[in-house]
Amino acid sequence: MLRFAVSSTFTMLMVASAVAEKPNKPVFSDDFENGHDRWQMLDPETWKLSTHDGNSTIEITERGSAYKPPVRSPGHVALIRDLELGSFEITFRVRSTKDTGNHRDCCVFFNYQDDQHFYYVHLGAKPDPHSGQIMIVNEAPRLAMTKNESLTPWDDQWHKVRVTRDVESGKIDVFFDDMSKPHMSVTDNTFGKGQIGLGSFDDLNEFDDVVVRRL
Repeated sequence: MLRFAVSSTFTMLMVASAVAEKPNKPVFSDDFENGHDRWQMLDPETWKLSTHDGNSTIEITERGSAYKPPVRSPGHVALIRDLELGSFEITFRVRSTKDTGNHRDCCVFFNYQDDQHFYYVHLGAKPDPHSGQIMIVNEAPRLAMTKNESLTPWDDQWHKVRVTRDVESGKIDVFFDDMSKPHMSVTDNTFGKGQIGLGSFDDLNEFDDVVVRRL
């Protein structure tokens, strides 16, 4: 009887451990096969739904944008509609479609309160105070919170990006292709729950297979 009780307890602990280790289910996913209605583009004229070899993506089509933010910050912004999170993980695939030099980039927006209060990751090719950093926009032109010195190795191929945010600790981690080691990290507690989005400062990108999980 005692042996059965110990065995049952061990089994329950193993099941509980497996459940705890199971990744959170996505709260949002989009492969754009049904269009891009789940996205709020701040300048819809510079985005389009594209299809290549039967696969759908969203794509930034022009470097310039009619959207002019109130403080210096990215001009191409696509926010997920009806989703606000504090702690989260977003993964997606991205392809840079034009080589624009050292500031060739894509951006990830998060904890977005409004057009003057948010964080974003600028995955610029060559880092400097305005490129290749984790940025904050807080009623002033974007400001780098990191001093990243690692290049972002853009080419014409698809790449995978993951961004994680923990509001309790303030930790932000950004991964590019290598999902085992952060490309850059920072800790900041300025903003909590907000929208999440994709885009670029003023470059051309194609996005696919977006998945967001709550942490």
